[in-house]
Order: sequence, then structure tokens, then C-alpha cells
Amino acid sequence: MRRGAVFALVLVTVLLLLNGVPWWGLVLAPDWPAPVTVAGTVVAFVALIGFPFVMIAGHGRRHSDPLAVLGDSWLGIAWQLFAWTIIGETLGLILLFAGTPSPDRQRIIAAAVLAVVLLLCSWGFFQAMRVPRIRRTEITLDRLGQGLDGLRIVLIADTHYGPIERSGWSAKMVAAVNELKPDLLVHAGDLADGSVQHRRGQVAPLGTAEAALARVYITGNHEYFSGALQWVEHMKELGWTVLHNLHIVIERDGAQLAVAGTDDLTAAGSGVPGHQSDLPAALRGVQADVPIILVAHQPKEVREAAAAGVDLQLSGHTHGGQIWPFHLIVRAEQGALQGLSRHGERTQLYTTRGAGFWGPPFRIFAPSEISLLTLRAGIGGTER
Repeated sequence: MRRGAVFALVLVTVLLLLNGVPWWGLVLAPDWPAPVTVAGTVVAFVALIGFPFVMIAGHGRRHSDPLAVLGDSWLGIAWQLFAWTIIGETLGLILLFAGTPSPDRQRIIAAAVLAVVLLLCSWGFFQAMRVPRIRRTEITLDRLGQGLDGLRIVLIADTHYGPIERSGWSAKMVAAVNELKPDLLVHAGDLADGSVQHRRGQVAPLGTAEAALARVYITGNHEYFSGALQWVEHMKELGWTVLHNLHIVIERDGAQLAVAGTDDLTAAGSGVPGHQSDLPAALRGVQADVPIILVAHQPKEVREAAAAGVDLQLSGHTHGGQIWPFHLIVRAEQGALQGLSRHGERTQLYTTRGAGFWGPPFRIFAPSEISLLTLRAGIGGTER
């Protein structure tokens, strides 16, 4: 009961802040003519009261994709209005010192904030809906055998097939992946938001994705809201190898590489039978001299990976922050945001910004990516 009350209090506080701060800064403080103030107040009140009902109707048991899109979009817009209303107070100080009188000062701030939010959300929608760009990175693994030097890994994650129909986008993304001619193709989780029944068409192009040696997939946290067992079986039907706390060994020209995968950290509390993150099980049987790549959805799993002697962890989950300035919270929670980083003497981590988006259909200062990782045998690593 206490936990429920705390959650409700936090939720109400967040909603009041997200809607109340822009209402005060953009509607009340500028002292607009009465009709403008009334209209702005009505919009803010409807958004505050209606948002929870729209989200429940959109994402609840009897989900409505149009209402989900409406609620998700408003969440992204409200976050930008909230952030830029606060940032706009900096402009207010400049105008104050410049001698700009009130309410002209507040009206200039409000107009600037609305213009910036309109521009960023329009640009962010375009960024979210376009086919991800290719981001190329060379990663050197000290223990990698020469036979696997130049191995091409294509990493995708966080496709989040959801309320917006993106079958065409999915086909174009897979076409871009196939053009890269990967040796190893990895999907690092958060495949879809919704059941196989509702998202089957969007996921279907993944069945035509190609890789010379293997195509592997792990669950992310969102699979555990969307029928993880059904998605695991469906990906198997599409020809992907599901790394459910296990590993495979790929070999080329006498050199071997273990590719392991674990269930997401949230699996243990999901109630899905047999699912939990179990790195020891995933690595069981790997020979000591074989380098290890671990596919783990959340970057913060690298702490356990480094202790286990993993050479390279591949992760997603962060979306690179997706909507600025949310990246500050993501970095603090995960310890890594995007790109290549080193953790201890042996272990490196590559965190992809992901191919899709979750919730609000915006990507603001966090572009999507298809990650092309080229492995090199030797010492060091470069990124470009």
C-alpha cells in the first residue's frame, strides 16, 4: 500500500510539473490578452487531466494504437516544453539586464520557447522516422585470432516496433543491413512494443536479414511487457539464434570467437518462467583461450561482464538519450550512453544508440544508428 501511494504521488508530481511549468511560463507569466490566457489554460488543463486516460487506453490491455501515438507524442512535446521553459529563464535574465520591461520580456521568452520546441520536435520526428545511418567503428580485441581479423559485426537494437506502422521502414533498415554484408548480425533487444499478433508485419523483414556466420538475438526489457516467450519463438521461426543465457562459437581460418547472450536484467522479476539474466550459464563451457563477445541489453551489465573476463560487450537500451536533455538521467543510471568505452584491462563496451525509438516519436540530439563494428586483432581501438 505504501509503495502504491508513493508511486501515485510521484506520478502526480511529474504530471503537475510537466504541464504546470510550461503553463506558468508560456501562458500566465506573459500576461497575454484574456482570450489567449483562457485558451492556453484550457489546453493545459485538458492535457493534464486527459493524459493518463489516453495513455491507459493506448497502452492498456485493450490497447488503441492511435491513442498510444497521441499520448506518446504529447509526452515528448511536454518534456520539451518543460525543459525549454526552464532554459528560457536564462534568456529572461539577459533581457532583464538589457532593460526589457515586463510583460514584453516574458512574451519574448514564451515566443522563443515555442519556436524552439516546434523546430526541435519537427526535426526530431524526422530523425526518428528515417532509416538509421551507418556508424562505423573499429574495435581491437587483444585476444582475437588473426583468422577473425576484419570480422564485420552489424549491431541493431531498440527497434521498438509499436503503434506507428513501420513495415516500410523495417524493410529499408534490413536492406541497409544486408548491404553491409555482415559476418555476424546482432539484435540486442527491445524488439517490439506489443504482441506478435499485432507487430508481426513490422518484424517480418528481419526474416530476410543476412549474415555469413550467424544472426543472434536477445531479449530486452520491453519484451517482458509484450510476451517474451512468444517473441523468442517468433525470432526462431524467422531463422535467428536466440541467446537465452547461452553462447555459440563462430570460427574462421582456425580462429574462434564465443558469442554469448543473456536475458535482460528485468527478466527475473517479470514472471516469465525460466527467464533471468545468468551470465555464468551463458559462458559455461567457453575455453579459457577463446575471446568472448557478450550481448547484454543494458550497458550497466558490463560490471559483471568485466569480472567474468568478457572481451567485448554489445548493448543498446539507452537510445543515446533519445530526447535531450533526458540523456543526463540515462547516463547516470546506466554508466554509459553511446559508443565505445573501456572497463578494466580487458573489457570493452559498445553501446548503440539504437535503430528505432520508444514512446515519443522524436529523436532530439540522439540520432539513430546501425552499428558496423569491425574487429581487429592487436592492441587498442579506434572509433570514427
